[in-house]
Order: sequence, then structure tokens, then C-alpha cells
Amino acid sequence: MATNKELELAWEFVNNTNRSIFLTGKAGTGKTTFLHRLKMDSLKRLVVVAPTGVAAINAKGVTIHSFFQMPFGPILPDTDLNNSSGFNRKFSKTKINIIKSMDLLVIDEISMVRADLLDGIDRTLRRFRNRNKVFGGVQVLMIGDLQQLSPVIKDNEWDLLKHVYSNGFFFSSLAFQQCEAITIELKHIYRQENPKFIEILNEIRNNALSEAAAEELNKRYIADFTPEPDAGYISLTTHNNKAEATNKAELDKLKTKEFTYNAKIEGKFPEFSYPNNESLKLKVGAQVMFVKNDSGPEKRYFNGKIGKVIHLEKDEVVVHCPDDDFNINTTPEIWENINYTVNEETKAITEDKIGSFTQMPLRLAWSITIHKSQGLTFERAIIDAQGAFAHGQTYVALSRCKSLEGLVLKSKIHSNQIISDNNVLVFNKNAEENEPDASILVSSQKMYQLDLIFEVFDFYEFMYPINRLLDIFYKNRTSLEGNIEAPLLTIKTAVTNFLKVSNGFNTQLKELVEKEGLPELSGVIKERFKKAILYFKTETEKNIVTPLKAFGFTTDNKAVGSDLTKNLDAVEALLDTKLLYFNGLTEGFSTKGLLELRVKSVFNAKEKPKKPRKTVIDGTTNVELFELLRILRNEIAQEKELIHYQVFTQKALYEMCETLPTNKKELLKVNGMGKTRVDKYGDAILEVIKTYCDENDIETSDDVEIFEESKPEKKKGDTKKTSLELFKSGKTISEIADERELNENTIFGHLASFIPSGEVQVLDLMSKEYYDELIEIIPKKTFENLSDLKNQLDDKYSYGELRLVVEKLGSSIF
Repeated sequence: MATNKELELAWEFVNNTNRSIFLTGKAGTGKTTFLHRLKMDSLKRLVVVAPTGVAAINAKGVTIHSFFQMPFGPILPDTDLNNSSGFNRKFSKTKINIIKSMDLLVIDEISMVRADLLDGIDRTLRRFRNRNKVFGGVQVLMIGDLQQLSPVIKDNEWDLLKHVYSNGFFFSSLAFQQCEAITIELKHIYRQENPKFIEILNEIRNNALSEAAAEELNKRYIADFTPEPDAGYISLTTHNNKAEATNKAELDKLKTKEFTYNAKIEGKFPEFSYPNNESLKLKVGAQVMFVKNDSGPEKRYFNGKIGKVIHLEKDEVVVHCPDDDFNINTTPEIWENINYTVNEETKAITEDKIGSFTQMPLRLAWSITIHKSQGLTFERAIIDAQGAFAHGQTYVALSRCKSLEGLVLKSKIHSNQIISDNNVLVFNKNAEENEPDASILVSSQKMYQLDLIFEVFDFYEFMYPINRLLDIFYKNRTSLEGNIEAPLLTIKTAVTNFLKVSNGFNTQLKELVEKEGLPELSGVIKERFKKAILYFKTETEKNIVTPLKAFGFTTDNKAVGSDLTKNLDAVEALLDTKLLYFNGLTEGFSTKGLLELRVKSVFNAKEKPKKPRKTVIDGTTNVELFELLRILRNEIAQEKELIHYQVFTQKALYEMCETLPTNKKELLKVNGMGKTRVDKYGDAILEVIKTYCDENDIETSDDVEIFEESKPEKKKGDTKKTSLELFKSGKTISEIADERELNENTIFGHLASFIPSGEVQVLDLMSKEYYDELIEIIPKKTFENLSDLKNQLDDKYSYGELRLVVEKLGSSIF
């Protein structure tokens, strides 16, 4: 690509700022080439979308509707995109991660994008990125020419949209008006070289065709023009049926044998995206046009090159073009339909081929519609603009031609045939008057780097989940236990302080940037940044990391527990990102380094194993009893088809673990344990508590009563030995539990106590299959207690089995 001022300015704005950009220019100014260069060489993570299937295939991107999963009807501000019928708004995790991690969104053929569709893109990006920033904080590059194809809006659709938008073009969207986009117009024309022709095209483009220009243009009007058979003229017309009829009639005139070439379609390739005819009929002598650039190294043809078929074979078409001294042996080309995905190893956004369309890169070319000629270049063309009925059609048709000499008009062109939308003319005039220069580029670079630095030290996003956690706690105190309020208040105080400090730091940086220039290049700013990193890292670990480790809760209310967990997960995700930044930027700020860390933050969150939420049992010293009673409660609830707190509440559980009731009279004194509950579940509860006290040599009120009445002292261990003797006699754990009227977990515990002495083996109490599985699984888990571990594993493993294996592995969780 030849270097020119506007192209290089655009390149700098795209790659070194976060400004959204409308890149425009007349036909043939290199917009498409710029996009290809960007895809090849930009360091930013980008996604390319286009409004139509064919445009997306040509841009090697995807359609707007497929990527953003948009409805095809009008999108009004009150449209609930997530509940719209007829399309899928459930985004895959891969797509969400792509959206979260991308730096740049490129929208090709932006002139065809309706205002409401651009606002729909904005709403989707805000949903997954930053809800308070236009386009979610993503930089958007919009490429297109407003004087060419315009958005299609049906009358009934405009009836709905006109109450929101002044016109249907993308620049009328709320998002575009908010994003402060700059407009860069590419001025150097690569397609045409004749200054006179370029001037005529400019006047038509601006709806200001002078009499002198019209007179010069109409010299190309040749009445009853009939081209020589091999001259390579193509006729441009306004209506598709007219073009198709011309091509069919000309093909029928040929007396040579007809060959049919059928496209090979693999994978997903929707019909509306077909880049060529699925069934292509050709004859020797047919005038054809190449519809794809040559993918081979010779580059023998380009999209829009005209030639004549001189030979046909089953898998080959030989074409000769008027100005070539060689023949082109044409074989099928492949168009790929892609989907964006993420490379598992590098985490780069990659283009995943999901379908292909293989066909001869040719189409009949005696005639073509002006619409389909968009983006093509012709050496010779016959133009019939008499029926021009839409904005920009005359300009598109004329600008396809490389020269005035290669142009033939079927009818004279007058200024009344040049249909231009006044909204476009006004927008272009304003954009031209406010075109950015080098000074705006520098200030935009500074703001971009400052914004990235602010992102590192901005703790504002912490406020919502922290306040939400406190709100949940204050509204549900009675159903929550644990160390909740104090850690959250510490964190909130820290976050509030961080906001004040970061605001002050940001103000200082802005002042420094005015003196020092770009942050990346300033030694002073580098040192200030390193000090800030050290401060925030130290304070974060002290006032957020440490309190979070102390935070824990337990509750009977699943909805409350779920809400707490959800917001706690949000805090931890934000914290992980901050620590990643603080640890990765200790040597100073760099744009490239921060962008790489931003990507890591997205994918680290995806790969990070879900940490089991800490269940607080700090309120009791009898941790094991707490677990045993909780398991008993769950078993009873499952058996009776109850909700677990209907057996006994969390507060009752804590109280039982502290007071250790060993008879029904004491159990009735426990908060929430009324006569009905004690009658139904008391025996089972008391059995667990008594066994626990006996096994741990804990004195209970029953022991006191026995002592006071001078009853014989109970021999500790007798109950375990009884279970062992019954086990050795051949009885199962279940049979022993029934005979002794004890819980199976209790019997299991009795027998497990004889494993160290060798009187009972581990595999006597559990299957080898389960043992082998748990030996493999448990070391890979992170857990606070056996209940946490059990919640992470298959229900088939019992509490006792888990404990056996944990003890065998030497893990200490209590």
C-alpha cells in the first residue's frame, strides 16, 4: 500500500488510541486494503463484522446479526433483547470471553448499518463489558462510504423508528452521538488517475454536478452503442431482473455446448451468504467476470476483472481478458465462513472455519446491477443510470470505472438523476470541517494511556457487590451465621479510601502528562506509577485479601446463600484482576503489557477452578459434631421429602453443638426445638450427640447425674467394642445399626476407630473401587471441611468413607 497521510493517521488512531473512528473515503481509496492490513499487523485483539452475509464473507468476518445475536426487526430503546423471540440471546462462554477481551470492533460497510442496529451493538457490549461506557469501552472502527449503499428500512419499520431517530443512518444512533468518534476521509484515489474524471465524481458525490462537468461527462453518451464482442464491456443497470435477463439472453445466443458447474458446500454456509451462483452455467464465448481475487501467487485476476470464456473442462475454465497477453486457467476457489473462537494455548482470538463454498470464481458479466457492483473495478462499462432510484446509485455506478475513456452512457446524466440524502451531505460537511490532525492524535494517545492507567487503580466496580453483600446480611441477619459484617465493613472502608486516593492520583497524572508527555515515555511518570502499584498492592492485600479470607457464612436459606455467593464471586473476580495488574506491572506501565494482562484476567477467571465457598463453623468448638448433625439433618430431610431447616434450623444446630443436650428435656430447651420436632427427630439427634460425647470423652449432664447417683461409671470404649464384635461375627454395618438402634454413621465411626490397631481394614468398610477413586480425586480438591468436600463429589460417597480416605492421605481439616 502506498503511504499517504490519511491512511497513516488512521493507522495511528486505531492502534495507539482508544478513539472510535469512522474511516470513509471515495470509491477506490483503499478502505478494504486498510482493513486487510489491520487484520494482519495490528497488535490489538479485533473482531470484524459486516451487515450482510456477502459483505462479511468478503471482509473475512462474520455478520453483525450472528455475532451479536440480534433480532432482524427494529430495535427500540425499550426492546428487551434478551427476551426477543425468534433468535438466540444465550451467549456461549467463548463468545462472552471474546467480547470481554477484545480491544477493537471493526464494522465494515457501515453505511448499510441502521441506527437502531448500532445501538443494539452498544447495548450488548455494555452488557458484557462496562455498562457505564459507550460500546462497553470497546474501540469501534467503522469503515464505509455514506455516498454508496444506504441502510434498508421498510416503511412499517421506519414508522416505529422515526420517533427515536432523525434518520436511519448509523450516525443518527445514540451510541455514535455519545462515542465522540473522529472521522478520517481517505482522499488519495487508487482506482482513477484522470483528474477531470475524479473532479466529476466528486461533484456527483456531493450532489453538486455543474453544467461544465455534466457536459464533459455526457460526451461519453453514445447512442445505440454496441461493443465489439471481445472488448470486455459490462453493462451496469439498476434492477436485478434486467441484469439477469440480459445475461440469459446473451448466453442463449451462443451455439456452443453448455457446461454446468455446481458449488460444493461444506459445513455451515447459509444461502444468503453465497458469494456466487450455486449452479453456474457457462459456454465458450460467454463474457464473464471474476468475483474473487486470485488466491494463487501469480495474482492473475482480481474481483471485477472481465474476460471471455475460450475453453471449458469439467474442473477448469480458460478465460482470456482483453488487455492480457496470456490466458487464465481458472479452477474452483474456496470462500470460507468463519466463526470467532479462542486458541486454547495462546488465548488469541482466532478465525475458526465452520463452512466453505467452493465454486468457479466467475459469473456471467454482460450485465450486473449497480448494487452488486459495489467494491468492484471495471476497465470498461456501459452505464444505464436512467432508472436510478436510491441514494448514491449514480455515484456507485460511475465510480466503478477506472477511466472516463472506458465509460459509455446509455442515457445522458442530469443533476436530477443524482439522488443524495441531505442528512449524509450535512454529516459529511461537518466531518470534513472537524477532521483530526496530528495534535488531536497526540492528545488522544495521552488520554488512551491515562485511561489504561486509571483502569489499573479504579475500584469503583467493587462498590456494587460489596454494598449488595452488606444489604443481604442486614436484611437476613436471623438466617445467617458466621463472620460476615466485620470483614465486609473493612473491605468497604478500604475501597472507599482507594477511590479517593485513585482520584487524587489521576489528577496528578493528568498534570504530569501535560509536562512530561506520553506516560510510557516518561521516567517521572514511570516512577510515580511504580510507587502507586506498591501502595495499592500492599493495601489491597491487607484490607481486602485478608478480610476475605476471614469472611464466611452458613445459612438455611438457599436463595440468600446463592445471592451471597454470587456477589462474593464478583468481588473475588475483581480482586483477582487487580492483583494480576499489581503483580504484572511492578516494573512500570506499558500499553502492550496492560492489554496482555487484561486478556489474562478474562481467561484466568475462566480457567480458575471454582473455589468452594467457605462454610463457617467457627461458632462452635465441636466441629465434627456440627458436621455429623448437619449430615443427619440432610438424611432426614431427604427421607421425609422436607427442606432441611424443617428438621431443625441453623441456629438450633449451633446451639446443640454448644450445649450438648443428651436427653429430650435438654433438647426441648434448644431454640427452635419444639415438642413436635423433638418427638419426630429427637432420638436420632440425641443418639449422634451421645455417641460423639462418648467418643471424645466429653462430660455431659447425664454423666453428672450418673456420678451424683453413684451409679457404676460407664466404661469408655465398650460401645465401640460391642460394634466390633458384632462386625467380626459377620454382621453388616446396617444390621449392627438396626440391632443396636444406632445410626449407621455412628457404627461406621466405631469400626473406623479400630483401623490404626489393624483390627479393621479400610477396605472392610468401603469398596476398593470407591477407595481407588477417592485416593485419586481428593488430593486435587480444595476444601474447608468434609461437608465442603462432600458437596464437590458424587453423592455415592458417604461421609464416613470420605473421612477414612482423608485420614489415610494425612490431610488435616479440623
